[in-house]
Amino acid sequence: MKTIRLITATALTAAGLVGAQSAMAYQAGDFYVRGGIAKTEVKDDNGRVAGADLDISDERGFAYGLGYQFHDKFGVELNGTESFEHDLALDGAGIGSVERMPLNLMLNYYPMGGTDSRIQPYVGAGLNYTHFSDEELSGLEIEESYGPAAQAGVDFALTDHLLIGAFAQYADVDADAKLDGTDIGEAEVDPVTVGGSFTYRF
Repeated sequence: MKTIRLITATALTAAGLVGAQSAMAYQAGDFYVRGGIAKTEVKDDNGRVAGADLDISDERGFAYGLGYQFHDKFGVELNGTESFEHDLALDGAGIGSVERMPLNLMLNYYPMGGTDSRIQPYVGAGLNYTHFSDEELSGLEIEESYGPAAQAGVDFALTDHLLIGAFAQYADVDADAKLDGTDIGEAEVDPVTVGGSFTYRF
């Protein structure tokens, strides 16, 4: 009798695990939120401003995202980071800092979506919007930027609802710079952002 109960319990447990495994894949109708830590590295050559070479510092901070799966393998996602405070320098001389806040609207493709895989890689492409503010140098204004963006990442399902993952993003960010209303050049940021995150799916 004990053997029969053990076999029955094992079978029920296995069935439950298979059911849970099947539910772990991204699928049509899912919403999710992400949160984590990211580091953004700007390109080495940040352009010339006022006849001098511009240098912009790398930074790190909080990253977030909100997404919806309209198909097992396709979804839309709005993501970004907190405002990063970047140090600015011209020919190596510091000229203060600027706040940069990016937002990305992405169309993501999940090749394993709708399957029973715990591992869910994805790639995405879309549009980046970057807002600059709080320029420390008096009279300096860096205008907002629009450009293409791309990302790649992978999530691992810990439970039906909680996933852990890593991602990398690129955005084409070129912004006109003005001093007291006069054009003085272009800031070429083109950041690559990498990070890790937790995702809650519902």
